[in-house]
Amino acid sequence: MSQTLLVELLTEELPPKALAKLSEAFAAGIVGGLKARDFLEADALATAYATPRRLAVSITKVRAASPDKSIREKILPVAIGLDANGNPSAPLTKKLAALAQTLKLGAIAASDLERAPDGKADSLFYTYTAAGSALHSGLQAALEEAIAKLPIPKVMSYQRPDGETVQFVRPVHKLTALHGSDVVPIAILGLAAGRVSSGHRFLSHGEISFNHADDYAATLETQGKVIAGVDARKEKIRAALLDKAGADQVLMPESLLDEVNALVEWPVVYACHFEEEFLTVPQECLILTMQTNQKYFALTDAAGRLRSRFLIVSNLETSDPQHIIGGNERVVRPRLSDAKFFFEQDKKKTLAERLPGLSNVVYHNKLGTQAQRTARIVQLAGKIAAALGSDVALAERAALLAKTDLLTDMVGEFPELQGIMGTYYARHDGEHEEVALSASEHYQPRFAGDALPTSAAGTVVALADKLETLVGIWGIGLQPTGDRDPFALRRHALGVLRMLIEKRLPLSLASLLADTAQLFADNPQFKDPRADALTFLMERLRGQLRERGYTPNEIEAVVAQQPDTLDNIVERLQAVTAFAQLPEAAALASANKRITNILKKNAEGEVGTVTESLLREPAEGALYQAMTLCQPEIDSAFAQGDYTTTLTRLAKLRAEVDQFFDQVMVMDEDLQLRNNRIALLSHLHQMMNRVADISKLAV
Repeated sequence: MSQTLLVELLTEELPPKALAKLSEAFAAGIVGGLKARDFLEADALATAYATPRRLAVSITKVRAASPDKSIREKILPVAIGLDANGNPSAPLTKKLAALAQTLKLGAIAASDLERAPDGKADSLFYTYTAAGSALHSGLQAALEEAIAKLPIPKVMSYQRPDGETVQFVRPVHKLTALHGSDVVPIAILGLAAGRVSSGHRFLSHGEISFNHADDYAATLETQGKVIAGVDARKEKIRAALLDKAGADQVLMPESLLDEVNALVEWPVVYACHFEEEFLTVPQECLILTMQTNQKYFALTDAAGRLRSRFLIVSNLETSDPQHIIGGNERVVRPRLSDAKFFFEQDKKKTLAERLPGLSNVVYHNKLGTQAQRTARIVQLAGKIAAALGSDVALAERAALLAKTDLLTDMVGEFPELQGIMGTYYARHDGEHEEVALSASEHYQPRFAGDALPTSAAGTVVALADKLETLVGIWGIGLQPTGDRDPFALRRHALGVLRMLIEKRLPLSLASLLADTAQLFADNPQFKDPRADALTFLMERLRGQLRERGYTPNEIEAVVAQQPDTLDNIVERLQAVTAFAQLPEAAALASANKRITNILKKNAEGEVGTVTESLLREPAEGALYQAMTLCQPEIDSAFAQGDYTTTLTRLAKLRAEVDQFFDQVMVMDEDLQLRNNRIALLSHLHQMMNRVADISKLAV
C-alpha cells in the first residue's frame, strides 16, 4: 500500500547560511535511498521543508514494502562448474551449498541452473525470487546514508540524556517518521521515531502530534505557529516587507531574504527608525551595515534616497512590539555611529595624500605593491586615452587615485565599498567629476549584466585596470585552469570585450596587449603571455556572442578572421546573419570554401593581377565583368560601414560563380592561364571575405 511518508528532525537552531544546502541534501538523500531500494512509485513527489529548528521531507506514494524481485545470478563458467561428463564439479557443489545457505533455501541442484552464453564462453546461472523488505528497514538505511552525506559545515558532538555521545550539525531533540498515519519504527542519533514534534519556540505551547503524514505543514502552521515550507515562508516575508514599505522602496536582495528566511519560523515585519543626522553619511555605507551586520531591510524614497526608516523581520508576533522595535533601534545606532565616524575621519585626509601608503600594500609578491600597480595602470591609461583622443591628463589622474580608497577606514571596515567611497572622497577633495566617477567605475562591469562605465576617464581606467590584471597575472603563470580562476581573469576579459564592443571603441587588441605586456618588461618573473591571452579573449568573445543569439557558424565567420578591433563586430555579424538568409548564400559559401582550398594549395606562388586578354573562356570573362561591375558598389558600402550591403551585393555574382566552376579548369596546363585564373579567384576571395569569412557558413 502506497502512502505519504514524513521524516522530520527537530533540532536546535541550525546555521542559517547552511540551511538551504542541508535541507536539499537531507531530502535528496532520503529520496535517493528509498528509490534505490524500490520503495517509491514512479510518480512519487518529494517536498523538502526547512526552518531554523527542523529538517523534513514529505514523499508521496511510498510503498509499505518493496516488491519481490527476480534475480538472475551468475554462478560459474561451464568449464569450471561441470566436468568432462557434464557432472557438477566440486567448486560448483560448494558454491551452490553456500548460496542455498545465504538465501535460506533447501539444496540447489545443478539441474536448477540455466546454461547460457556469457561473452565468449557459456556460464551457469541461477534465477530466484528475492522477497521485498519492509519500509522500516529501507528507511533506516536511507536515513543513515542521507545523514552521513549531509554537507555539515562543522560537526558538533553532544551527549544524549542517557550519556550516549552523538555527532550532528546541532543537537537533535525529536525524530518523526510517519507512513500515512502509522509510525515507522526507525531510530537514529539516539532517538526513536514517533509522531510528536514541537512548534514555535515561543508562540507554541506543548508538543504537537501529527495524525497523518499529509497533515504535516498544515498542523505546524495552525497549531505550532511554524511555516515549514521554505518558499512559502520567503514569500510571506517578501509580501510583508512590501506592505510595510508603503510608498517607499524596500531594498531586499535575494541573498538577504534567504538568510533572514533561515532565521525565522513565523516571520513578522516591524518598522523601525534611526536619527536623521546619520543620513549625512553616504547611503551605501548605511545600507551595507544594516544588511550585513543586522540583517535589516533599508528603505528609499521614489528617487532612491535612503529613508531614516528601516524594516526588520522578527520571529515574534506580539500586539505590543515596542520592545522589539526599541531594541533593534538601539542595536543599529552604534553601527551607524561607527559608519559616521569612519566617514568623518576619512575626509580629514585627501586621496592624494594617501598615495604613499599604497607602497605598503602588497598586490602580488611577483608583481609588487599597489603603488607599482598604480604606476602601471597610469601609464597604460594614458596610452589608451591618447589612442581614443580623450583627455590624457584626466585619465592619468583618475588612474592615479583609483586605488587610494583601499587605505580608508570605511573600506577597511566594508571592503565591498571600495570604489564607491573613492567617488565620495574624490568629490569632497574637489577632484574633477570624471576622476571621482572613475574611482567606482573602473571596477565596472563587476559581473555579467553589470553597467559599463559612463565617463570617458572611467572607461579608460577600467580597461587599463582589467588589462593590467589579465596580462600581469597570466604572465606570472596564474592563468585560469579548468574551473579555477582565483584572480577572476575570465571576468576581466569579458569586461574588456564588453567595453570594446558596446562602447564601439576602435582600439587594437594587439596594441592593447603589447602596451600592457611592455609594463612588465623589467620584471624577470614575467613571461610575455600575449598570444595565449589573445586566444583566451577570442574564446570569451565566441561565448559572449553566443549569448547574444548568434549561431556558431555566424560567429566563426567573423571571429575566424581574428579581428583586431571589435567596434564594428556587431554590424559584421548582423551582415553575416542577413547574408545567410539569402537563397544564394549556401552556394556562395561553398564556392568560397572551394576558392580558399585552391588558394591554399597555391600559396607559395605570388598572386598577380588579372590580365583581361588571358580570360579565354566565356565563363571566366563573364565572372570578371560581373565582379568589375559590382566592385564600386561593394567598395562604397564597405567604406561607409554598410556591411550588410557589402555582403548581400555578392549574391548577384552567384550565377557567374557557378558557371565559372562548371566550365573553367582552374589548374590549366598553361601556366599563364592557370596563374591568371588564380589571380581572378584571389580577387573574388578578397571581395567575399572583407566583412567575414563566409566559407564558415558552408555546412
